[in-house]
Amino acid sequence: MTSRRIAYQGEPGANSDMVCKRHYPDRETLPCASFEDVFAAVTSGDAELAMIPIDNSIAGRVADIHHFLPTSGLHIVAEHFLRIQFSLLGVRGATIDQIKTVHSHVHALGQCRKIIKQHGLTTVISGDTAGAAREIADAGDPTQASISPPLAAEIYGLDVLATDIEDEDHNTTRFVVLSREPQRAEPGNGPVVTSFVFNVRNLPAALYKALGGFATNGVNMTKLESYMVGGQFAATQFLAEVDGHPDDVPLARALEELAFFTTDVTILGVYPADAFRASTA
Repeated sequence: MTSRRIAYQGEPGANSDMVCKRHYPDRETLPCASFEDVFAAVTSGDAELAMIPIDNSIAGRVADIHHFLPTSGLHIVAEHFLRIQFSLLGVRGATIDQIKTVHSHVHALGQCRKIIKQHGLTTVISGDTAGAAREIADAGDPTQASISPPLAAEIYGLDVLATDIEDEDHNTTRFVVLSREPQRAEPGNGPVVTSFVFNVRNLPAALYKALGGFATNGVNMTKLESYMVGGQFAATQFLAEVDGHPDDVPLARALEELAFFTTDVTILGVYPADAFRASTA
């Protein structure tokens, strides 16, 4: 029987850990060193679910995730949004004026450029934000700090030198939940998101024609991203997300039309839209 665990990339106290505990408090969390390890944990049955960050409102898409999804064999079953709050953490007794270098995940560093520039700090890339806090605790050096979630200060015994240091107050990360088994949302039971990948045929205006069905059927497309396939520089594979359920007539017609201009279409998930979407519409 598959373990009732939910895997995430990072160490205890990371944002991924926080969103797991918030939405799946009855499940044991399984920290993993890399995204590959997270996918492998679900594929092997070591975990039932995976919590994966996919986009950030400041830094954009999370590198590599979009490449893993189409070939993982896993299914998107839910989405969650987390308002990201970062603190500058240092060893006990350190002051912000002492800090020379700051450690964090590359995305967190990109989301906190203002304080880094203000204090002239040298950046050091870490595997994740909570792991950066552990590195600072292990080093015991008052000239080193981390950009981490506030929870990491408690876990690793660090002082909070500054709070809410992210550049923008809308800083939000979208996470998707992955499962080995598909769990399609029921149609007619609230807003639904459908995620899918497709390859366009090598024909002039193929992408334009492929997307035409969504426009003519009034289907709102919220994401469209292209990727190189097979080492070629022609962008032929696309990840798309739309509002609606494949059983809804407009989306069913749009997907049918899409098939005429593509070599394949793979549905990655049909899942309830998080309430956060409505609050920002």
